[in-house]
Amino acid sequence: MRCIKKKIIITETQKGLLFKEQQFIRILPAGVHVIWDWLNQYQVQIVTIINTLQEEVSKEILHLAQLHPTEFAEVLTEWETGEQEVGLIYQKNVLKDIKAPGQRGAYWKNQQEIRVEKLDISQNFTLPKKLAALLANVKEDLLRRAVTNAIIMATVPENHFGFLNVDGETVGTLATGTHVWWRFNRNISVTLYDGRLQNMEVNGQEILTKDRVSLRVNLSATWQIKQPEVVKAQLADVKDFLYRELQLALRTIVSTQTLDELLADKNSLNYQVLAIVAEKAAVYGIEVKTVGARDIVLPGEMKAILTQVVEAQKLAEANLIKRQEETQATRSLHNTAKVMEGNPVLLRLKELEILEKITARINTLNVYGGLDGVMNDMVKLTERRK
Repeated sequence: MRCIKKKIIITETQKGLLFKEQQFIRILPAGVHVIWDWLNQYQVQIVTIINTLQEEVSKEILHLAQLHPTEFAEVLTEWETGEQEVGLIYQKNVLKDIKAPGQRGAYWKNQQEIRVEKLDISQNFTLPKKLAALLANVKEDLLRRAVTNAIIMATVPENHFGFLNVDGETVGTLATGTHVWWRFNRNISVTLYDGRLQNMEVNGQEILTKDRVSLRVNLSATWQIKQPEVVKAQLADVKDFLYRELQLALRTIVSTQTLDELLADKNSLNYQVLAIVAEKAAVYGIEVKTVGARDIVLPGEMKAILTQVVEAQKLAEANLIKRQEETQATRSLHNTAKVMEGNPVLLRLKELEILEKITARINTLNVYGGLDGVMNDMVKLTERRK
């Protein structure tokens, strides 16, 4: 019978598992080991434990540890999380990894102590502020990947309303700030509503007026959410609801008015649309503050006709003003003539005024009959009595 001497070297970063005929015997610590092996019955499995956190114990070794707890207790740190527990893995009191509920595993012990802390998330699944702040600024790759799979984070900005939804049910409102939850065993989502004053544009609405004129109206509205609980419970899409209501109200008002009525007072259109939409929106917790028709666009041919109408109206107004001025001038001239008719001195002054204007326009003046001819015969408004 042949005896084989086996020399096995286990380094400080390794562990040796000794098997005899495929059955576990013991763990070989670091050092040099000599085994006399009759009939080649012994086998040694060497495990490297340089980075115990990155490379957890395999399932085979974990199974061996269950079968031989005494032998593995000194070299393994075992952990197990319940169905409603999260495991926090610390190395030298520094958080290094996060384990999901319902899992188990083990780490090889080395000079750096590994500690497992378990948190019950069956009732309170909100992370403590200190832990949430720590996980929000993770730098190490291992922990960062674990954080991505373990938590869900949401921020509620100022002047916004936040609702926490768990498994499709709204369980509470959220204050302004950042909130962090464990995502395990539940489906978590956050619904946000903007509580600030918002604007909505309803553009290019083709509508027929009461007198069958097709026109396009561009509408603008400002609105604000006042009761977010009602909005969330009653409306699937706030903006879609408001857009549709503005469309319907605009069509209702325009179809009951003629083109002349619309163009004569656009503010009336704004007030009527606002009254209709504001009443309906208030039922769903929304306050519609203002509505304004920015543009009323006519088709090309109607625009040309309207231009001609405006031109005719302005021309008629100009002619009316001109006639009024002419009538006024005639009336004034008539009054002046009546005054002069009974006042020879005033008549003579008017003749001299006309004479002055005539002489101012000529360069040469030939006088016949002397100065008396110029003064008395050149300008005569009436026949003088002899």
